[in-house]
Amino acid sequence: MSFLENLTIKKFHQGLIGREFSAVEVAKDFFSHIKEKDDKINAYLTFTKDMALETAIAVDAELDAGGNIGILAGTPLAIKDNILIENVVCMAASKILENYKSSYDATVVKRLKKAEAVFLGKTNMDEFAMGSSTENSAFKKTRNPYDIERVPGGSSGGSAAAVAVDMAIGALGSDTGGSIRQPANFCGVVGLKPTYGAVSRFGLIAMASSLDQIGPIAKTVEDAAIIFTEISGRDEFDSTSIDIDYKEDVLNPDFESTKNLKIGLPKEYFIDGIDKYISSAIGEVIQSLKSMGFEFREISLPHTKHALSCYYIIMTAEVSANLARFDGIRYSRLQNLISSASRRMTDEIQNLKNIYFKQRSDGFGEEAKRRIILGNFVLSSGYYDAYYSKAQKVRRLIKQDFNEAFKEVDIILTPVSPTPAFKIGEKIDDPLSMYLSDIFTIPVNLAGLPAISIPVKKTNGLPVGFQLIGKPFREADILGVGRYYEKNVNII
Repeated sequence: MSFLENLTIKKFHQGLIGREFSAVEVAKDFFSHIKEKDDKINAYLTFTKDMALETAIAVDAELDAGGNIGILAGTPLAIKDNILIENVVCMAASKILENYKSSYDATVVKRLKKAEAVFLGKTNMDEFAMGSSTENSAFKKTRNPYDIERVPGGSSGGSAAAVAVDMAIGALGSDTGGSIRQPANFCGVVGLKPTYGAVSRFGLIAMASSLDQIGPIAKTVEDAAIIFTEISGRDEFDSTSIDIDYKEDVLNPDFESTKNLKIGLPKEYFIDGIDKYISSAIGEVIQSLKSMGFEFREISLPHTKHALSCYYIIMTAEVSANLARFDGIRYSRLQNLISSASRRMTDEIQNLKNIYFKQRSDGFGEEAKRRIILGNFVLSSGYYDAYYSKAQKVRRLIKQDFNEAFKEVDIILTPVSPTPAFKIGEKIDDPLSMYLSDIFTIPVNLAGLPAISIPVKKTNGLPVGFQLIGKPFREADILGVGRYYEKNVNII
């Protein structure tokens, strides 16, 4: 365990090329550690041991032959269960996809395979990424490694928990309203939500297409930057992706220039109701950054108060459209139902309407059903203009707020969540309370901006983090400040 603890990508790479260990040895150590720990944490849904060892053997062979390997070669990573890996089951933690095996690789997976990363398995999540606690999975509840009575956050809770408890060096998650940053915050790791379009979404099971973004979860900001540069860039299969070469700015930050970046503090984010430990931790971060020479300015994002309502209209509308494909015919459990069902079951699915009802009623969980129903409502005749159209107008105003703020500052600093990790079951029966846990992360997705969650310290044994928000496609700024902070407060 001591060997795997705090093992970063750079430390692993240096040890591998220094022949301190082999890629196969490390992969086997990770699987042994997962076997020991995951019964309590429930971070993984599926394991890809054969694939992992095959890649590790190939990396070791390259080294034996005197070849040069990339920084991610042999690195054990975990992949969220809504990102496709060819010939591996991909369920999005939903019963409706329980038997679905991916027929192709997501673009991010293809790029990580090219980098010779080792995939340990697929991680648990809220069903179709709908949730903030990983309690909505159809298969298991993931637990916070710092307190197994608490949630790891969501929807990428499995990925965050796996990295936090050394069951992977890094991981991929997806972020629609905070689903990378919030679990990273709850689990004491780093989570990067890139600019919309910076990373291809091809091969990501869509929740809300104008909001979804794949990004890394890692132990350090530097590790997040390494993974990000490998998966970012233009993809012919995603028309929203942008051709930008991040590597030089992101991997080799100029810290002298970084210190000249101005940081904004939005008054709408520092409000009554934030847990006192969060306020204290954020105050410490601000003081630390001031002592390092950073300049702060108070700014205003006046439409922030409408972000949550706006998000839950737009997101549910897109959910209802994206999940319509799971109609009982495509990606279907129907064949298994027929082969194993009684005559009564066969009678139930004799017509198309009953197929729809049977598949969708049994296949979707409560939260997925809630969002599909809400989405259909806001798009329905008579309500489209009253809700969906207005929400899109408010979204533009939220984006304009950020545009105006970025005329004065380069980066914005905020809390990630109003509270540390909450107890399992505490909010599951109160959807509004659950939704409010993403109140500080949602505006970033509506505006399509990059943001990162960085750990500060533990309060009462629980991790606390802060969020840095950047200008579009300026991941280099938030990663640079994050790395400078890590370096100077001795987090790493």
